[in-house]
Amino acid sequence: MAAAASLKILYLLFALFSTVFIYQSSQTYGYSNGFLPTSSPITTTGRSISSKLTNHEQNEKRKLNRIEEGLKRARYAILRAARTRNLTNSNSKEEEEFVSRGSIYLNPYAFYQSHTEMEKRLKVWTYKEGQPPLFHDGPLGYVYSTEGHFIDEMESGLSPFTTQNPDEAHLFFLPFSVVNIKRFILAPNPSIPWAWLQLFVEDYIKVVSNKYSFWNRSSGADHFMVSCHDRGPQISSAFPRELFKNLIRVLCNANTSEGFHPIRDATLPEVNLRHEELGGQPQLGNRPAANRPILAFFAGRAHGYGRSVLFKYWKDKDDEVRVYQNLPKPLNYTNLMSQSKFCLCPSGYEVASPRIVEAIYAGCVPVILSDHYVLPFSDVLNWSQFSVQIPVQRIPDIKVILKNISTTDYLKMQIRVMQVRRHFVLNRPAQRFDLLHMVLHSVWLRRLNIGLISQDVG
Repeated sequence: MAAAASLKILYLLFALFSTVFIYQSSQTYGYSNGFLPTSSPITTTGRSISSKLTNHEQNEKRKLNRIEEGLKRARYAILRAARTRNLTNSNSKEEEEFVSRGSIYLNPYAFYQSHTEMEKRLKVWTYKEGQPPLFHDGPLGYVYSTEGHFIDEMESGLSPFTTQNPDEAHLFFLPFSVVNIKRFILAPNPSIPWAWLQLFVEDYIKVVSNKYSFWNRSSGADHFMVSCHDRGPQISSAFPRELFKNLIRVLCNANTSEGFHPIRDATLPEVNLRHEELGGQPQLGNRPAANRPILAFFAGRAHGYGRSVLFKYWKDKDDEVRVYQNLPKPLNYTNLMSQSKFCLCPSGYEVASPRIVEAIYAGCVPVILSDHYVLPFSDVLNWSQFSVQIPVQRIPDIKVILKNISTTDYLKMQIRVMQVRRHFVLNRPAQRFDLLHMVLHSVWLRRLNIGLISQDVG
């Protein structure tokens, strides 16, 4: 009975956060119970009920139970904050100011408490096996930069979330880089099919699961990988495999039509980071909302179905919805974004686009032109409050849709863009509530949503 009660609390926790499985309501804590997942807790021993645990196994069980007890306390603290709209030990001015920005969050109390619990408890252990550049290394610039920076942050020794003791870890990181595998293995050898990527990762998991007990005890449910490459999902989709069914995949290409599962997987924001910006802040647009004469703007290459539709209806055809395939000189891309009320963010060949983050940096309300894309941090962020989402089939109606947004509503959305911006800034080392900490928080939520139960035997 106790296990069933704990499981009910666990499921309710994720339901409070997830935009995919909840409905907003006017209840006291902000959400209805919504959809409750039906997966089962993971039992960490396959021994028969009649066998006895060895001393070593008993010691391992005690370690795991200590971890699970801490997570149980975190779940209760988050649920209490969500329901009562009070934070545990909430006395600081920062907490009060944070919650006052609540409209950009699904539940500011739940998120703030969850982030606080993460800072208090979360430990991540990175496997040491593998050699650079395929492991422990990744791209630090351009559109795949978040993959490399996350790997580097975990390897830097500066993150308060990393541990050198795997017995105290809540999560285990598989530190391979899909971008570097493509660059150093697949690109020079075009005869090797992309399906080989999955076999490569399978071999790595076999190595670490034979050496350590952690993968096997959870069937991979407390393990995660990070990839910003378009082909990242293929590490588990080329061939049906039971091996990957629990692995947490943190992907830029978060496409539900291609097997992305929002309960298990998490979205990695795509950031086109120039090398001169490494280690520093991006150029943030602070132009007042009243001084943005352009209704909507986009400039970019013609790749992907959504962009072809956008160009068909809007390329060089309207003075208010300014869409360019090749930006004529002397027009400046960044300046045009900062002069625009709305920035169009169509998918390319894949669903993710760095323009969403660019728009937020520029203080421009992003207009998401995509189908099947799970937006970053949508477990906690209320994207409807600071963005406009238009399905591809309604691209011909862009101007009508945006014109129907009142000035008052636009000004509110633009203010919220400025408020949410800190969650998309990539700092090194990472800082509270920034992009890298938000990515970790996404994985933390998924760890909270599983229970590793040591079966009582003997």
